[in-house]
Amino acid sequence: MLTQLTRHQPPIPLFERTIKQIMKIYTQRLDPAALSAKQQAVIDDQKQAQHFLYLDFDTRQRSRFKAQTQQQQAVGIDLPRTETIKNGSVLANNQGELIQVMAAKQALIKVTADNSFNLMKGAYHLGNRHVPLMITPDALYLEPDHVLEAMLGQLGLHTQTVQAAFEPETGAYKGEHGGHAHGHAHSHTHSHEHNHAYHSHAYAHAHAQSAQSAQSAQSDNGHSHSDGNAYD
Repeated sequence: MLTQLTRHQPPIPLFERTIKQIMKIYTQRLDPAALSAKQQAVIDDQKQAQHFLYLDFDTRQRSRFKAQTQQQQAVGIDLPRTETIKNGSVLANNQGELIQVMAAKQALIKVTADNSFNLMKGAYHLGNRHVPLMITPDALYLEPDHVLEAMLGQLGLHTQTVQAAFEPETGAYKGEHGGHAHGHAHSHTHSHEHNHAYHSHAYAHAHAQSAQSAQSAQSDNGHSHSDGNAYD
């Protein structure tokens, strides 16, 4: 009986046990502004020793992942799904150990204009396509996308590829933590579909109105239709 039980419950492989014992798992977010003097001293020492996480935007959108510190130490991140990890965020594990996350530089498109009105117009068109966008007083930054770059050129804006940390705008309402992950994925479908044909928002709205009119006409003829919507 004991032998049969053992067969159905094989022991955990040695390498898995070793990883769980060695790799630290960070599960909590701390407010950098609310750190105690002792905690801040730990973070300052880590900066001096280059012991922190240097992550790009795509990685910081995720809540569960494995990463390496600047000292090549493997760590695990397992956070509640709340919001994107921001530059300077401090994470803690169950033992109270801390580590800070810094936004890594990555390839971005920098958008500039001859005047503030044109830059504002560019921000409007990009926002209308749900593109993650970092806004500064004199430039816009977005992840590389040749279709959007061509559209911006037609609007008279100037673009160039740069290396910079990416901190796009978050949702206007708290709790829109999924806005980054959803917005990024959405931009590569919705925006491409509309940009290839260069549809405007007004065109899309008019098209929707036409569809509604057609449905109303069908209803008047006695027809009815119903639509069903059907670790990182």
